[in-house]
Order: sequence, then structure tokens, then C-alpha cells
Amino acid sequence: MMPAISPSATSADSVKRLLPWLVAVAFFMEALDTTIINTAVPTIAGALEVGPLSLKAALTSYTLSLAVFIPVSGWVADRFGTRRVFAAAVVIFTLGSLLSGLSVSLPMLVGSRIVQGFGGAMMMPVGRIAMVRTFPKSELLKAMSFVVIPGLIGPTLGPLVGGLIVHFLHWRMIFFVNIPIGLLGLYLILRHMPDYRLAQPAPLDGTGFVLFGLGIALLSYVLEVFGEHGMGTGGVLFLLAVAISLLALYWRHAMSLARPLLRLDLFATRTFRVAVIGSFLTRLGVGGMPFLLPLLYQIGLGFQAWQAGLLLMPQALAAMSMKMIVQRILTRFGYRRVLIVNTCLIGLTIALFATVTSATPVWLIVLQAFLFGFFSSLHYSSVNTLVFTDLGDADTSMGSSISSTVQQLSISFGIALASLITGLFLGGATDAAVPQMTRAIHYAFIVLGAVTVMSTLLFSRLRPTDGQSVSRYGQGK
Repeated sequence: MMPAISPSATSADSVKRLLPWLVAVAFFMEALDTTIINTAVPTIAGALEVGPLSLKAALTSYTLSLAVFIPVSGWVADRFGTRRVFAAAVVIFTLGSLLSGLSVSLPMLVGSRIVQGFGGAMMMPVGRIAMVRTFPKSELLKAMSFVVIPGLIGPTLGPLVGGLIVHFLHWRMIFFVNIPIGLLGLYLILRHMPDYRLAQPAPLDGTGFVLFGLGIALLSYVLEVFGEHGMGTGGVLFLLAVAISLLALYWRHAMSLARPLLRLDLFATRTFRVAVIGSFLTRLGVGGMPFLLPLLYQIGLGFQAWQAGLLLMPQALAAMSMKMIVQRILTRFGYRRVLIVNTCLIGLTIALFATVTSATPVWLIVLQAFLFGFFSSLHYSSVNTLVFTDLGDADTSMGSSISSTVQQLSISFGIALASLITGLFLGGATDAAVPQMTRAIHYAFIVLGAVTVMSTLLFSRLRPTDGQSVSRYGQGK
């Protein structure tokens, strides 16, 4: 069923001009919040009179909320319209930021972060839906390349911004900075956001939402606590079995229902299947880097936290510079060749970080970080548009929900994998010396690089002309 645009929406030219900015600002707030709190953990823990490890719940609750609520965002947008839902998401996210900044206890902070995550879960897929339905496929790559930049630089800037705020200002400002941005965004959304919706959306799959949401939340929690001593092996295995059982029940439920929460039949579309699953495998390696690089820089090389944050900045600069040429790269070489070659380059760049020691020149570290950001950004731009290349208009919201959910899960799984590999090479040591810790991190880079390269096996299943409607591959020769 074709989406309809509200008569109150602004002109098509105004929408195309302003929509990418609206979505980009919202994406930046959401992406920045995934990491900005990390460097502020000791300060916030001291203010709330809890141990730093206890504050981990405030970090995981946000990503868990994202993973649980993203699947329902497409239905909500189809039912209530992209403008109303996007505006509500910004309000909820801003309210969660205010409550987080006002928190006086750990439970209050955790609850506020869940509210933030709920708002963020609505912002990402709904903004992407509006983009896909506003721009024709021939213009989608260029528009999406602009929008995904905040999603790339937000997590990169987060640790540095968080460290600078707690050093020069009060830790509560970490959350309060979202308030003026959210209010300005809300004003612009109500004036300029297009309002796409389906005339007769399918009823919400409540049973599927419960099964999938509980299963994903529990699985994410298991991955977060895996390898810690706070829970025994038996307890972890039990929770893992329950999580897998819930997801298996959802699979059976979804396959027997005409309109489930997440339509697994979309995976029958080859380009969608390759883009989603291949990107997930690639992001397992890429997703562990924001966890490992600060450890390498601070423990292995002895840099301060703000210095480590500066060494991550070249990734953001590379991401922005790549966006200027991504259209030409895909037009010249096509999705298949770009994804195969570029994914191998990502894996090689990750593995090369295993050579970084205290004797490595800073300029070489900066160069490696720049290359890693460049190749990663090219990958994100490619798969984020390939997802939609063979989907019909009526499937875009569902495709967006599935893609966003998988991306969010890959962040958690990537960090868990990086942590697990590092722990294995440490041999279970809890008080490892600096050389031993550095060596374990180096080995983890090599393993993550190998995992990333292996994902090219999926991208090799693409055809040379796949994505041609988006990239116009072949027309540039």
C-alpha cells in the first residue's frame, strides 16, 4: 500500500532541502549519547555514591532500550505518521536527557536512560523512512550519505566531549546539552517534516513484540555480563537458554503470521539479506574498535583520556571526506566490487592496529585511524542504501526497522566479542600488567580483523548490477 503525504507538509523542494538536516541533527543526538557518558563514569559514580562498575547499568540500559523498541518504530510511523512520531521521539529523548541530568540515584539514572533509548529507537528508523520516501532512488545515496555522518562521528566525539565536560563543567551538562538542540529540532520538525503514513496499516503484532523484545533484551544482557564474576556460569547459561528459546518462539510465531512484528520474508530479497547479514558480520569487528582503541591508547601507550579522544578524531574527518566521493566510487565500481574490496581493507586496517606500540609515531597512528574511518564510512553508506534498493515502497518501513535493529545489536555484540577475545588472551587474569594487557589487545585486533574479512563471503553473493538503481553503476563509464 502506497504511503500518502499530509497536505500540510511543505513543498517538495523545501522538504528535500531541510529534511536531511532535521534527520542528521536527531541522529547526532542519538549517536553521541551512546558514548558520551563513558569517560564520565568515575565522576558520575562518585556523585551518585556508587561504585564505577555499578554505573554500567546506565550504559547498557540505553542500548537495550534501543534494541527492544526499534522493531515497533516502523508500525508506529505507518500508523501515526512520520512527522508526529518523529516529533514525539525528539520530545521523549529530550525529556529523558533532562531526567538523566537531574538524577540523584542510580535507579533514577537507569530509568531516565531507558526513556532516552525509547526516544532514540523512534528517531533512527522513522527518520530513515522519511528519507527513503522523500528522495527517489537515484538521489537516495547522496542524501543518505549526508545523514549518516552524525551516526559515524557521534560515537567518535562522545568520549572526548564527555571527558572535556566533566573536566571543565559539571557532569550533568552531558545530558543538558541535548535540551536546546531538542527544542530547536522540535520546532523545525513541526514546520518542515513531511508526514508519510499508510492508509490502512497492519495491526500491531503484540505477541511478537513481547517475544522478540524480551528475547533481544535478555540476550543483550547476557552478552554484557558474560565473562564477569558477578554471575556464575550456570546462571549465564540459563539466561542464554531462555533468550534463545524466546527468539525461537518468535521465529515460529513470525513464520505462521501474515503480518508479524518483523517480516522475516524480507530476507528472501537477496540484496536485503546480503546487506543486513553481511553488515552485521562486518560490524562485529568494527563495533569492537571503540572499546579496544581507548584501552590501547590509555593503557598500552599511556595517553590521557582526552588525548585518546583526540586520536579518535581522524575517523570522523575521514568519514566526512569520504561522503564527498561515495557516489562516484559506487557509480564507477558497483556495490559488489566495492563491498568486497572495502571490507577486506577494513579488516586489514583493524589488524594493523596490532602493530601500534609506544614506539609508533603519532602521525602513523593518526593515518591508520583516518584510513579506518574512511573505509568504515564507505561500508556504512553502501549497505545503508543497498538495503532498500529492491524493496517496494510498502516494505521500506519494515526494512528500516529490521536494518536498524540489526545495526544496534551489532554494536553490543561487537563490544562483547572484543571484550571476550581480550579476556581469553589474558587467560582470565584480573590484574594483568601493562605489557600483558597490550599484547592481549593486539591479538584481539588480529581476530576482529579476520572476522571482518570473513564477511566478504556474503558480499560475494551480490551480482555486478545489484544496486544499480541507486548508484547508477555503469553510467559513469
